[in-house]
Amino acid sequence: MKKKVALSWSGGKDCCMALDRLVKEGHEVVCLLTTIPAETGRTFGHGEKAQRIREQADALGLPAEFIVTSYERYTLDFAEKLRVIRVLYGADAVAFGDLYDEEHRAWGEGVARQAGLEALYPLWMDKGKQVKEALLRFVTSGYRAFVIRVKDGVLPEHWLGRELDRSFYEDILQTEADPMGENGEYHTFVTDGPLFRRSVPFVPGPVVQMETTKRLEHEGAF
Repeated sequence: MKKKVALSWSGGKDCCMALDRLVKEGHEVVCLLTTIPAETGRTFGHGEKAQRIREQADALGLPAEFIVTSYERYTLDFAEKLRVIRVLYGADAVAFGDLYDEEHRAWGEGVARQAGLEALYPLWMDKGKQVKEALLRFVTSGYRAFVIRVKDGVLPEHWLGRELDRSFYEDILQTEADPMGENGEYHTFVTDGPLFRRSVPFVPGPVVQMETTKRLEHEGAF
């Protein structure tokens, strides 16, 4: 059954794969939904600038909706925003790009239930059997993504800026990292692909050392 879906959007490969799957299944994605810490103005997890998310949304022809919140109010504000989206867009469901994290799924299903929406997990898979295949599907999908963050002690700095191509696929399998980076080993930024009306420029900038990760700053142009 076709649904109107709000998609939780980080800017990376997993949410892009979820978008592609939802569209192929015949659903209408009505908006991209991104959470922003009030104190930083950047996305949770990826540390992405809100403007870069807007650029992606515009290239995809979709509205970008933001939840400016804090860790303490995260669930409350997320549920409240979903209620607004349900009315504003006539949404039936909210989708997440999680792959196999049961705790994350339980949270998503709970917050969706609070807003009167169905929670969808279009990429849900078996951790032990399907993760390598999932990365290979992305690499061969026609979408382009670049590494923008790596976890210290897991992947070295020179992985920053790498495109997720066949070489990346082969190299990541030789490390201890989850191939899809589901445990935060790396994060990505998607710039182009079948659903994009145009590519999003990706100009690498300086590397910033965070508490436990390194982040590659990037712009649309300098």
